[in-house]
Amino acid sequence: MRASDLLHPRPEGLYCPPGDFFIDPVRPVGRALITHGHSDHARSDHRSVLATQQTLDIMGLRYGEGFASTTQPARLGETIVLDGVSVSFHPAGHVLGSAQISVEHQGMRIVASGDYKRRKDATCVPFEPIRCDVFITEATFGLPVFRHPPDTEEIARLLKSAAQFPERSHLVGAYALGKAERVMRLLRDAGYDRPLYIHGALAKLSEYYQSQGIDLGILEPATVEGGKGDFAGAIVVGPPSAFADRWARRFPDPISCFASGWMRIRQRAKQGGVELPLIISDHADWDELTATIKETGAEEIWVTHGREEALVRWCELEGIAARPLHLVGYEDEGD
Repeated sequence: MRASDLLHPRPEGLYCPPGDFFIDPVRPVGRALITHGHSDHARSDHRSVLATQQTLDIMGLRYGEGFASTTQPARLGETIVLDGVSVSFHPAGHVLGSAQISVEHQGMRIVASGDYKRRKDATCVPFEPIRCDVFITEATFGLPVFRHPPDTEEIARLLKSAAQFPERSHLVGAYALGKAERVMRLLRDAGYDRPLYIHGALAKLSEYYQSQGIDLGILEPATVEGGKGDFAGAIVVGPPSAFADRWARRFPDPISCFASGWMRIRQRAKQGGVELPLIISDHADWDELTATIKETGAEEIWVTHGREEALVRWCELEGIAARPLHLVGYEDEGD
């Protein structure tokens, strides 16, 4: 069997003809397998959805309980047969509930990574390399310039600034699913035990993370009825979109921070008005991408949503067949 007979791109997303299912489709389909809960991968209105229980829960929180006609939870490592095709879910280390999807049929195994990272993250199960014939890798940070520093160093910079400027509040922009909770947990692991203040858009997901045993400490709503003085010296976490509206202007002399892999690019931070860029990413950097490709032992690599050309070229220089998939509809919600 050729790999392209088992999985290939269609306008709806990555399609498996013998199993009649899509992986992370961008349009409503009959049967969808979902790698994780970010909105560019997990969309509503499919007839049936197969995903980890945590991803199903997250989709329910974001879209409402009727986000699909039927749902089926997948346990990590468990094989499920769909029309003769064996599929299994394996940890991706991206956000809570994230998984790679292994698709196996007639001796051919393809692993679709979804989004992933290799760094330690206390908020999700670590990535697990899966041996396969074809590995589908993301390439969000698929350029050699992207090498993420240790996240503990970035959190230490935030805490140092908070100590240096106790009269000011620190507003940390972080995506609602995964990044915000990771930043909060990193602060706790660094010994920060004061209340963290969160934007209302983070409340449901933060509560869900806590219900899954991920201790984020004391979280308080970042409302300003008590006056600006209440937030002097406070660390406030919110989605990046909130920092452009009136909500962010209510805090005392705020220092704008943003947790993202894109903060490696100084001009991007400057254009966004970010005073304290924090290079914290939930995607693999260049070294993690290339190391992972080797670990899978795959003879062929398909590269998607990101800087595809550079990673394809690296594979060719390493003697590994590679090609870009050119899938559309995937943004960087969780960068």
